[in-house]
Amino acid sequence: MRHSKHKHLLGVKSAHRLSLMANMCCALIENGRIRTTLAKAKALRPSIEKIITLAKKAHLLDDAAKKIHYRRLAIARLRNKKSVQKLFDELAEDFVNRTGGYTRIYKLAIPRLGDAADMAIIEFVKASDKGYGKRKGSGKKTDKKSKSLKSKQKKTEQEEADDVEEAVVEDTGEFTESVAPVAAEDNITDLDDDQESELETTSDVDDTTEETLSENSADEPVEKKSTDNTADDSKGDTKND
Repeated sequence: MRHSKHKHLLGVKSAHRLSLMANMCCALIENGRIRTTLAKAKALRPSIEKIITLAKKAHLLDDAAKKIHYRRLAIARLRNKKSVQKLFDELAEDFVNRTGGYTRIYKLAIPRLGDAADMAIIEFVKASDKGYGKRKGSGKKTDKKSKSLKSKQKKTEQEEADDVEEAVVEDTGEFTESVAPVAAEDNITDLDDDQESELETTSDVDDTTEETLSENSADEPVEKKSTDNTADDSKGDTKND
């Protein structure tokens, strides 16, 4: 079971793949840069970097036996003594101060004619090469964008606040125009008129109560007389009988 084990198979058998990688490593060591397909460049990177680590270890050691041992391991993989000699004697000094990333891959825009395969360039990274840093204006652009967004938000908030204030002012103006101002003297006269009207109503109520009382007092004796007459008539009738 090959869990978490990835290899660039390249559509060929293992023997073909090993010889292909060895030839490409030798070509890269001799020229410093080669042009190939993107898949082959990605497959070449781990193999050449492992051989470069062998050369770097041999360069840092003082023991001659171990140096020869590392050189023989490289020859077994590359199958070319001249390219191994150049790598161990000339190129190893350029990679001593680097902890990794000895190669760089550039993907080309134009594909290969015939099968339209993606093309790339793989090359060595020198010790003096610090790589491509970030763009100088990248951070400032983001700051400007954030500042512009904040300023736009502030402007929109201020405009909304101004619109609300104008609407409130217009509403209050319409209210003051619709409601006429009332003087203090007019209020006092209105109060006096109300009091006089209340007094008139109370006097009218008193007059009506007095009239009803006098009418009731005038009606009571008449009723008594009528009752007395009826009583006399009843007595006379009894006598006649």
